Amino acid sequence: MWRKVWETEKIAYGGDYNPEQWPEETWEEDMRLLKLAHIDTLTLNVFSWAALQPSEDEYRFEKLDKIMEMAKRNHMNVCLATSTAAHPAWMAKKYPDILRTDFKGIKRKFGARHNSCPNSPTYRKYSVRLAEKLAERYQNYDNIVGWHIANEYGGECYCENCEKAFRVWLRKRYETLEELNRVWNTSFWGHTFYDWEEIVLPDHRTEHFTEDLTTAQTISLDYRRFNSESILDCFRMEYEAVKKYTPDVPVTTNLMEGAYKALDYRKWGKFMDFISWDNYPSNEDSFSRIAFSHDLMRGVGDGKPFVLMEQTPSAQNWQPVNTLKRPGVMRLWSYQAVAHGADAVLFFQLKRSIGSCEKYHGAVIDHAGHENTRVFREVAELGAELDKLGGEILGASGAAEVALMFDWENWWAIEYSAGPSVYLKYLDEIMKYYTALHEQNIAVDIVGQESNLFGYKVVIAPILYMTKPGVDDRIRKFVQEGGNFVTTFFSGYVDENDLVVIGGYPGRLRDILGIWVEEIDALPESKKNSFVYKGNTYSAGMLCDIMHLEGAKSLAEYQEDFYAGTPVVTCNSFGEGYAYYVGTRSEDAFYKKLIQEICEKQQVYPAAFAPSGVEAVERFRNNEHYLFLLNHNEAGEEILMFRDCVDLLSGRSYQEKETLNLAAKGVAILKWIEE
Repeated sequence: MWRKVWETEKIAYGGDYNPEQWPEETWEEDMRLLKLAHIDTLTLNVFSWAALQPSEDEYRFEKLDKIMEMAKRNHMNVCLATSTAAHPAWMAKKYPDILRTDFKGIKRKFGARHNSCPNSPTYRKYSVRLAEKLAERYQNYDNIVGWHIANEYGGECYCENCEKAFRVWLRKRYETLEELNRVWNTSFWGHTFYDWEEIVLPDHRTEHFTEDLTTAQTISLDYRRFNSESILDCFRMEYEAVKKYTPDVPVTTNLMEGAYKALDYRKWGKFMDFISWDNYPSNEDSFSRIAFSHDLMRGVGDGKPFVLMEQTPSAQNWQPVNTLKRPGVMRLWSYQAVAHGADAVLFFQLKRSIGSCEKYHGAVIDHAGHENTRVFREVAELGAELDKLGGEILGASGAAEVALMFDWENWWAIEYSAGPSVYLKYLDEIMKYYTALHEQNIAVDIVGQESNLFGYKVVIAPILYMTKPGVDDRIRKFVQEGGNFVTTFFSGYVDENDLVVIGGYPGRLRDILGIWVEEIDALPESKKNSFVYKGNTYSAGMLCDIMHLEGAKSLAEYQEDFYAGTPVVTCNSFGEGYAYYVGTRSEDAFYKKLIQEICEKQQVYPAAFAPSGVEAVERFRNNEHYLFLLNHNEAGEEILMFRDCVDLLSGRSYQEKETLNLAAKGVAILKWIEE
């Protein structure tokens, strides 16, 4: 993943450092403090475009030269950014085509960041030129471990550049207007196009009531695809520019939020040398929600280790209420990232800014400017532990037998759909199944519709609304050969163009599931139906499928309304395996029960049996077996050892049936060697 440098190999530890914001006489003191905290990796040059290029043909690298020399002199590894996430003011003034146009059609002026049109010839020209100049200048620095292209790509643009580029993209995708009109169903509402130049972007001025509600779902869906690919093209051009001079240095960009809706990260992952992402959970997020994001990022990278590029060591700055991370939480969440596949733990930021919107965002070096703070002590203690771990765990991978299917285009299509309910949110339904697995410490791989399902015992695909070509065949083969498949209401409805598959729901999945869905009853938030499953009564809300059995067996029936007595949960024997269908949204206890039974039937077991709130995650490397135990509770917990092992953090050895006492917010990394 990282380029191998210096003498030792360990989990990289560091983060974003912006010495250009500070007087030079403060830099050496920063170095002293960062080394005291066991920091070894600096992300540099993230927002320096204006300083590096003050005018059209003038480039100034003198200050960056000093920073790079200081990093090398202090034996710091560098993840070098290209600075292209915020263009200079002079560029916006001279070349206004670089500025984005927002969803309402308003042309933006210079300011903020993510303000560059991805299809602007100006942006593409000067961003690539800067990336190339940086790579040429610093190609011989042997402490550069990776390239960091731009920063947190995102957003949309609706300018004339994008509109013209959208038409070119559509010509390539559909080749003829006849095919475009068929796919877009333009006979509806008289939308037929007779010339490519008649096509306009779907925004507030054209097809949209709001950003989420559109009259023409396929047009808006194609714009989403186009926008994600346009921004990806910008990344790829800079990628090629730096590779020209540094072919052996791996290249990444920091992805946002894990499940970031605007960009199809699964497609992005194919063009990144390694995945890196920024973990900023909200105050309300559960530890399962954070774990999901890590697993999703690992899945985007085809199971390879990833880099935790940013997290705050203390408080964020953009939440309505920016609560501090309590003592031990930063360490706990850092090890959670490592447990799920991170080979680096980095922070934003290493030194707290004195002005603008991030001046109250947490940092390793606070405004106090010294090491005598709680946060600094916690960072230093974690750094010392990572030094002690050394090369242990690096490159270790998981071995999940359960796959959860997640697809960005499916997400877009579901939430652009006009009906059946505004309360239908893809990520919410995904999380219900992920949480049921995670809280039972059952390992999960997050896969795409195109993924190979070989080797899994259980595959879960909540709301598989859009069934792309081939996905039903892969699921059919998986079940026939003995796998267990689980899907839900609003699945199998449309093809890859968001056109309904006629012949009855769930479309191409109908034979696998052995059911036919006749109607969907959408319930208001205040109303619930119910069903009995294995002796317990559970709620049925939001959507209730009214279905008929076509070979499947009913496992539970609705208890109320005109469809009382009809199936709500079904199981179909298909080949050597089984296909389950859940026709409604229920409560957490039901999902946990259903998933537990399916996994036990398939002999899929937890990483460890532990008290509620203790997360157990396994990693493997050759014959080395690692078990992470992470206590997210506010009190200590006891875990009974099921074999002889050693805790890499405490150094203590345990024998089978001995009790491990795990403190509140505590972490243990147990290792044993498989025979």
